[in-house]
Amino acid sequence: MANQGKGGGGYRSAKSGRYVTKAYGKSHPRTTVLEAPGKSGSTGGSYRSAVSGRFVTAKYGKANPKTTVRER
Repeated sequence: MANQGKGGGGYRSAKSGRYVTKAYGKSHPRTTVLEAPGKSGSTGGSYRSAVSGRFVTAKYGKANPKTTVRER
């Protein structure tokens, strides 16, 4: 389990939604997302692609659960 503090800023797996280690995140860039450190605002449940880092539609996010992360 990765050490994840309250400030955020860790790697998160698109497959499981769990935080992963820095080494795992760097070695699996297509299925992990590096989250920005610090307090972040709510995105209202939108989806973000682990491949491009861009926000995608809910339809795309639901159709591609292994490469997208749901932002809460």
